[in-house]
Amino acid sequence: MHPLTTPLLAGNRRALARAITLVESTRPDHQQEAQHLLAEVLPHAGQSVRIGLSGVPGVGKSSFIERFGLLLTEAEHRVAVLAVDPSSARTGGSILGDKTRMPQLTVHPSAYIRPSPSGGTLGGVARRTREAITLCEAAGFDVVLVETVGVGQSETQVAAMTDLFVLLTLPNAGDELQGLKRGIMELADLCVVNKADLDPAAATRAQTELRAALRLITPHGARWRPQVLQASALSGAGLPEVWAAVQQYRAELGPELAHKRHAQLLGWFDELLREAVWASFQAGLDPARWQQVHAAVQAGTLSPVQGVQALLDP
Repeated sequence: MHPLTTPLLAGNRRALARAITLVESTRPDHQQEAQHLLAEVLPHAGQSVRIGLSGVPGVGKSSFIERFGLLLTEAEHRVAVLAVDPSSARTGGSILGDKTRMPQLTVHPSAYIRPSPSGGTLGGVARRTREAITLCEAAGFDVVLVETVGVGQSETQVAAMTDLFVLLTLPNAGDELQGLKRGIMELADLCVVNKADLDPAAATRAQTELRAALRLITPHGARWRPQVLQASALSGAGLPEVWAAVQQYRAELGPELAHKRHAQLLGWFDELLREAVWASFQAGLDPARWQQVHAAVQAGTLSPVQGVQALLDP
């Protein structure tokens, strides 16, 4: 048995932090060790409510999560927050400042906040967010909130690893047509107009416009019709209604939620398989051949398609 398994299953926060660090490591020996650990704790995972949250910078994601998380801890839930920060395309670094924006939730005994760099991973999540969710569940956290990087329309992967996808918007964020342009709305199970207390009239208009937009893009016969709510992370208004909508969503989906989880497991498998195949392909490449083809593509003497074919040909 892995030395982290017993303390992790007992809810030890230090063990959880070390376990997530282990699965995020890119060292081959660490990756092998992490897979052993995940295999041991996986039977104890899967019992949480998984909620993804997205929204453009400035929408108040961190403030919303802190107030929402405190509401849940008061109701005797254990809340884990996986906050993903964008990595710099130039340096590869991340600020990882989410804990400073959630000062009360950070020190709460029933909450755990883990900031992780996106590491260039597309879809608004970190490379090992799925594994981190599993570890948090095994440690006894019954609500897992995944906060995406908040860069706009590309944050779709979080919807493929959570039960419910919440899109936070602002009053005066755009009209119905602009709402339809945002492909991310097609994935939203719940829209929340945050900071509604700043301009109640604008918040009501935004709520009406979003409802109209969602009616147009929600497939006919869908089991769940996305809701649009108003809330204020500052005052806490509307947050109990958000949690009630989450519970309603899970109740209405019923057995479909289990099917969704199974499909997500297959997606996780496919993702890991692609990584393994790519790593195996790279390991078998002749470095000199790789450099030769790379230079030819860069010089324009080979097209990218020809370059790929040149590497694939025996």
